[in-house]
Amino acid sequence: MKMTLGAHFLRCSARNVLSVPGCKTVNIRGHRRQHWTTFRNITSTTTGGKTAFLLTLPTLSYLSLEAYKKVQSDAVVHALEKAEEVVEQADYLYSCGETEKLYQLLLQYKDSDDAEFLWRLARASRDVSLLAHIAANEKKRLTYEAFEYTKKALEKNDACFAAHKWFAVCLSDIGDYEGVKVKIGNSYIIKKHLERAIELNPKDATSIHILGYWCFAFAELAWYQRKVAAMIFASPPTATYEEALAFFLKAEEVDPNFYSMNLLMLGKTYLAMKDTEKAVHWLSKAKEYPPHTEEDKQVHKEALDLLRKIGA
Repeated sequence: MKMTLGAHFLRCSARNVLSVPGCKTVNIRGHRRQHWTTFRNITSTTTGGKTAFLLTLPTLSYLSLEAYKKVQSDAVVHALEKAEEVVEQADYLYSCGETEKLYQLLLQYKDSDDAEFLWRLARASRDVSLLAHIAANEKKRLTYEAFEYTKKALEKNDACFAAHKWFAVCLSDIGDYEGVKVKIGNSYIIKKHLERAIELNPKDATSIHILGYWCFAFAELAWYQRKVAAMIFASPPTATYEEALAFFLKAEEVDPNFYSMNLLMLGKTYLAMKDTEKAVHWLSKAKEYPPHTEEDKQVHKEALDLLRKIGA
């Protein structure tokens, strides 16, 4: 399986565990609802965007004003409840692997000012682009579309860790269309956003895993690739297997057995570091991971092949 930063399906998530009948249990970590952002946006909508509207009302009796304020308050509460319902429905569809249904649901909110909708839409757009039946031109369109949603999510809420994480992933994806120079240059930006995502939510194992993957990708660059990178940049990105290992282990510490790819990468990193005993341990765990997705099946196959190769 060829290693590129954005190549494998990455689960972005939250602290709650969502268990749905007929679906596999999925960890949905750290998706703190941005209630204040939603409240601000809805208030702006219900008052026509004029935040000082109440200050310029015609003379009203106290009771009339109180009634008006109650109507406004009820509208805000209703809208908040509706937003919460949509997010829960979106997470339900994600847990069941209903990729295209999820995309169509969230596409209705593409003009939203809520980062919680936007990063989920970015993830859904990217997931659709990875489906086997998607044509190359449509895949490219969806890839760039996903990136635009992550940009907007960050503009609306720079404190949303998931927006930073998916910005990094989607920026890596568009690098496949932009050429080597752009892709290497974007690597610095990708790392910065992954570090910011982890700073905002240290308990999100997938952000930590992706940063480990970033380190592994640069640690395994062949000498001629490093030479090309050095010709393009005075100081190209560098990393070591030791750095990658630290992130993969940390991800496992934060959320044990959360992702088959993290187990595989631990095995591959130990192999690269010539520690066969520990490599066998983690590759065996990757092989035994219950395969829920196509990626899990690929991980199982690669782990099995590597174990056979080293005679384990």
